[in-house]
Amino acid sequence: MSKTKKAELNAEDALRMFRQMLRIRTFENNANQLYLSAKMPGLTHMYSGEEAVAVGICDALLPTDKITSTHRGHGHCVAKGAEFKAMFCELLGREEGYCRGKGGSMHIADQSNGNLGANAIVGGSLGIATGAALTAKLKKTSDVAVCFFGDGATAQGLMYEVMNMAALWNLPVIYACENNGYSEYTKTEEIAAGSITARAEAFGIEAHQVDGQDVIAVNALAKSLVERARNGEGPFFVELMTYRYHGHHVGDINREYYRAKTEEEDWKKNRDPIIRLRSWLVENGHATEEALDEINAAVTEDAENAVAYALNAPYPAASEVDMHVFTDVEHVLA
Repeated sequence: MSKTKKAELNAEDALRMFRQMLRIRTFENNANQLYLSAKMPGLTHMYSGEEAVAVGICDALLPTDKITSTHRGHGHCVAKGAEFKAMFCELLGREEGYCRGKGGSMHIADQSNGNLGANAIVGGSLGIATGAALTAKLKKTSDVAVCFFGDGATAQGLMYEVMNMAALWNLPVIYACENNGYSEYTKTEEIAAGSITARAEAFGIEAHQVDGQDVIAVNALAKSLVERARNGEGPFFVELMTYRYHGHHVGDINREYYRAKTEEEDWKKNRDPIIRLRSWLVENGHATEEALDEINAAVTEDAENAVAYALNAPYPAASEVDMHVFTDVEHVLA
């Protein structure tokens, strides 16, 4: 296992990633308010605090590269290019959503942009990403697949089955484990023995650990591994040390029973990925505080307009109840 060192980044790339992280944080803040105001059906799982992971990795990918996501997947979707209007429409069950309002928060997909979908099953996207990597190899494309999953998914047998296959066939896949310190309501260290990266190394897979709150370090590592995966050197495994600011889901309001309030405050004050990049931009003369405030204001306005649009968008017609659920078997077998 190797730990990456912080790399430099030019101002244009840094500003783009700053904006993308702001878009994720702003989206999550609005999604949380929609839930609290009883305007959004079902539960959702906030990504706030982990923005540097999704942005740092997705910024290293091409539109044709594939990702698979998790139940905590808004950040991955936005980082891969999802637009606010279609995202909010999906959360609110409207027909203009990415899945015509039928997937909701945990099942957003946009294959036109390489997003093969979020998955409510813990570790469920591991097989899909590995299959996408196998497809790329068989078709001799240069596509790379990235699988985002949480530390809790390392307890799923599927992970070991697909890593074995990926290692045997040198597939162009990167397994991105977002270790936010908790598997639902339990500290990871209390249920996961040994090192997470050692699980990948047991299959001969090169594994790295990186500060998931440092978008510059994440992006530098991602660029290197993506390029190597394109050149047939995959698979790779990355453990990204990060933190979620909210509970396991939006209804988890009593998280003080399993983690200290001072712990949350420390991460927000001293390790916030957006604050860290903002400070780096200003200290290195790449942007002024006023310019960054303007970016924030523009993102906030975009989100507010998208929410207003989604709240007034139509629902799918009742006649669509079985559309995309069933298919013509005779047509498939023909």
